[in-house]
Amino acid sequence: MRSGLGGGMRSGTGPGLMRSFRRDGTVTSVRLSPGIYRRIAGFATPYRWPLAAFLVLIILDAVINAANPLIYRAIIDDGALGRRPALIVQLALLLAVLAVGDALVSLGQRWISARIGEGLIFDLRTQVFAHVQRMPIAFFSRTQTGALVSRLNNDVLDAQRAFTDTLSSVVGNVFGVAITLVAMLFLSWQITVVALLVLPVILLPARWVGRRVQAITRESYELNARMTNTMTERFNVAGALLVKLFGNPQDETQSFEQKAGRVRDIGVTRAMYARLFRAAILLAAALATALVYGWGGLLAADGDLQVGTLVALAAYLNRLYAPLTALSNVQVDVMTALVSFDRLFEVLDLQSIVADKPGAVDIPRGPATVEFDHVDFRYPGAEEVSLASLEAVATLDQAPSQAVLFDVSFVARPGELVALVGPSGAGKTTISSLIPRLYDPRAGAVRINGVDLRDASLDSVRCTVGVVTQDAHLFHESIRANLLYANPGASDGELVDALRAAQILPLIESLPDGLDTVVGDRGYRLSGGEKQRIAIARLLLKAPDVVVLDEATAHLDSESELAVQVALKVALRGRTSIVIAHRLSTVREADQLLVISEGRIVERGAHAELLALGGLYAELYRTQFVHQRTPATAPEDL
Repeated sequence: MRSGLGGGMRSGTGPGLMRSFRRDGTVTSVRLSPGIYRRIAGFATPYRWPLAAFLVLIILDAVINAANPLIYRAIIDDGALGRRPALIVQLALLLAVLAVGDALVSLGQRWISARIGEGLIFDLRTQVFAHVQRMPIAFFSRTQTGALVSRLNNDVLDAQRAFTDTLSSVVGNVFGVAITLVAMLFLSWQITVVALLVLPVILLPARWVGRRVQAITRESYELNARMTNTMTERFNVAGALLVKLFGNPQDETQSFEQKAGRVRDIGVTRAMYARLFRAAILLAAALATALVYGWGGLLAADGDLQVGTLVALAAYLNRLYAPLTALSNVQVDVMTALVSFDRLFEVLDLQSIVADKPGAVDIPRGPATVEFDHVDFRYPGAEEVSLASLEAVATLDQAPSQAVLFDVSFVARPGELVALVGPSGAGKTTISSLIPRLYDPRAGAVRINGVDLRDASLDSVRCTVGVVTQDAHLFHESIRANLLYANPGASDGELVDALRAAQILPLIESLPDGLDTVVGDRGYRLSGGEKQRIAIARLLLKAPDVVVLDEATAHLDSESELAVQVALKVALRGRTSIVIAHRLSTVREADQLLVISEGRIVERGAHAELLALGGLYAELYRTQFVHQRTPATAPEDL
């Protein structure tokens, strides 16, 4: 017979039970979204038969474990005391068979649990990831990346536990406690009632420990989140450079040590609480066992209770207290899972303001005409694109955004280069963002080859329009992978041709790993000009009909700018191009110059025409020309 606390307390006092008491008890007061149970059932529907088999195995496991003490009773009372050795052998063999069966049931239960759990994690993560990928750029400009990643990691795992850990714990403990109590009442209802009086010795400390564990666990989570944020900001290239230039490594280390030290102290405290909790259960089990053996022994001595029954009652006690304790906190477990589902559904319910219409059409490929037809625009408000929980604020900003474009109209014909110029903040980048449909206009229309972009499929817009920004982003992957992102089916020959046209092939060939060279975080292993030329090569591989350049040479030195300009001539040849430039000398040959001021086109025409007009363009050009020709200011004049 397995004696002591370890005698089959399958829910036990291990990590599963203590995790229950580490959960935040405040979740029980959270108001859930209507229809959440139906939506959760929708996720569970593909797993209904595995779930049914899982429940059957949980119940079978509880029945097998409840049968063992009755066999102990029969071995002692009917076998040993009845002097029937054959029966003892048979019952011992039955125990062995049940042990093997229980092991097989446990393996089957774990296999099904893993299949269900990992399947749900896959379903939830892929659905949320795919949905987030479809969100507009305005969503990402407001959302905290860490909060969004947490939805894909922590909340998905907590939601998955609803169908594995929590379900198995609740069902297994309910059936285990029910079968155990029925068996104990059948054997001796008097001893069973008295044994249950010891239960407060467990539950009262459990609730006390639970409240304190929840409090320090919340603090631990907050500190870990802050440490993670610190590491994320300091360990990327830009953050590390800032620390090197302006920071104090000793202060940084001391600040981190304070947070890490508090997490260490919390870990020690939590370990002691766990030991206290376990000691309470051990004490209760010991007291109950003493009571059963003491009172039951007296009854057995008087002949009012069989010895086997006494042993069976003691064995059942070992299976009673931990499940009852776990069930006392099951509401927190269930609500934690439901809240995690609710947080995931919150993201899935946020609809993209830039999406394909039913029956969206493809933009015809070939020489492209870009038309802005009386376009008005304001950036979307927070409530249109974001969630308060993803911005780490109590409520979203309700103030309406201000209009930034007013009655913008122009046409860029096939093969033309149209330059947008004007002071900073005038609306040039906003105009360029409407062409690849990062946003939709509030009034008017943006058309490519006669198709309103709101009626076009997003896939065809991405195929038609290529963009190079002033800070070209490269993934922390190889040069090859960054190029193939634009055209996954491109051959090595096509990659080489694109790099040659982008004026960077000699550099790539000089690298030890060539195309397989990893560029580092955000491409920081490359210079600004090198990143821009790789971005141009990526653009050439995409082969768009419309090219948008947003200050593509703004931050480059003269040598890099010259190389990028040569590469851009290749990229723009034969394509309709919209170029934003602060250096007016780079766009003097544009077919059409649009001067933007305060969200309006205030002047348009060729370079010579606008100079002759003597307006804002002429003023901007003269200012840049004077700055370019004025000798450097002497130190004593600064």
